[in-house]
Amino acid sequence: MGRLLARVPPLVVLAMILAASMYLPAIHAVIRDAHAESRAFFYWATLLLALLIGLAVATAREQSRNVTRSQLVALLSAYTVLPVLAAFPVSEIVGDTRFVNVYVEMVAAVTTTGGTLFAPDRLSESVHLWRAMVAWQGGLLIWVSAAAILAPLGLGGFEVTRAQTASGRAADIRVASVEPSRRLSRSLAVLGPIYGGLTLVLWTVLVLAGEAPTRAVIHAMSTLSTSGITAGGGVAESAAGRWGELAVFAFFAFAVTRQTFTADLHRDQVVRLTQDREVRIALAVVATITTLLFLRHWIGAFEVDAVSDTGAALRALWGSAFTVLSFLTTTGFESADWTSAKSWSGLETPAVLLAGLAMFGGGVATTAGGVKLLRIYALYAHGRREMNLLVHPHSIAGGRGAQRHLPFAGIEAAWIFFMLFALTLAAVTLALAFTGLDFGTAVIMATAGLATTGPLAQVAGIDPQGLNALPDATKAVWAAAMVVGRLETLALIALFNPDFWRG
Repeated sequence: MGRLLARVPPLVVLAMILAASMYLPAIHAVIRDAHAESRAFFYWATLLLALLIGLAVATAREQSRNVTRSQLVALLSAYTVLPVLAAFPVSEIVGDTRFVNVYVEMVAAVTTTGGTLFAPDRLSESVHLWRAMVAWQGGLLIWVSAAAILAPLGLGGFEVTRAQTASGRAADIRVASVEPSRRLSRSLAVLGPIYGGLTLVLWTVLVLAGEAPTRAVIHAMSTLSTSGITAGGGVAESAAGRWGELAVFAFFAFAVTRQTFTADLHRDQVVRLTQDREVRIALAVVATITTLLFLRHWIGAFEVDAVSDTGAALRALWGSAFTVLSFLTTTGFESADWTSAKSWSGLETPAVLLAGLAMFGGGVATTAGGVKLLRIYALYAHGRREMNLLVHPHSIAGGRGAQRHLPFAGIEAAWIFFMLFALTLAAVTLALAFTGLDFGTAVIMATAGLATTGPLAQVAGIDPQGLNALPDATKAVWAAAMVVGRLETLALIALFNPDFWRG
């Protein structure tokens, strides 16, 4: 069986896993006595599995000479085809909506963008569980594909630190010499238990903190996948309270840097976690933005004579820190104290600030989207180096510590990606504007799609009903933006490179 699956196209294998997972919400619906929903999930799971098994047998063949290319194509196909399969049972359960709405909903889930086109009470708890499960599987796909596909190709952020030395080239040759199917199976065997175990631990903590088991598992899967999917209210209205927020806050670390769960995705260097560049820049961003937000709210509280309320000030500080890190990791959860901060000062927080945090994004080879912290660090380090040369033009700056490990080619790649991201953001914004959106809404939706931070749309004041009522052209552009943001422009350019298709 294992040898047969190794010869089956990767997309078919992913579809089989997705179809088999439909049995879990079917069981959940039975427990809720929602038998119509259970039948929808059960029948579609059985039908799709039967068709996919037949397709697997029919398409089993020797792998092509360029297996990495076929896997990159399969990764792109996964973000466009799998949402169709995931949407079938939901479309039957919801009933009073068009299939395009459910499809966009599932694209948002599988790309870990999150957000929703439906009011929370319009979807049942089993459907919310299914959305979180699809996003959770999408997050695992990102982890595994980053290690097995993107790292050997020098994509997904790995291009920044790709070794240029002789020993580094030798390491690249060793990685490339490993059969891609073996890399996939090995990465899944290593990362799968870690991903599942972390989700189980967070779910247990949330349940012990007082949250209902179903909502706890939804929030646990949404945190690890950084999708921000919820059954309504998010962690701000969770029964787990502040202890639940503390647990979720701690698990955001796994979206900041891959060093928190593995040090063997691509051995450019092994550093202590406290010296990790992504962790350091994330701490700097969170500390700086939190302080600025707190001072802004403090000034607002001073104007309304509420400065003496120490409890409100502490809640404002915590709410700002939690929300800032949440959007930096492209999760999009809001703290319950985020609302308290705004109530304390009477000030609203501009959505553009949260959009900027989402554009920064999280760590390389994590489930977070955005530009990625490592690229931001590369641009920052190079900018500081150039500023030093302006002051001391004849100095020889060798760099210290981590700076020595950033080759110029990696810095150049980071700059190219940043410019491509900016150009893509402008193009998507214009495309959304041409479909009838006003400019401000188009910018927010383009950022939410490309940074895979769907909740950003709701934070900006776009309610789910408003998204549902948008023209089909707008939804199509937004869905495409989510796929581009998840796969990243450099990987898409590699797919369109003629040299990539030779051989």
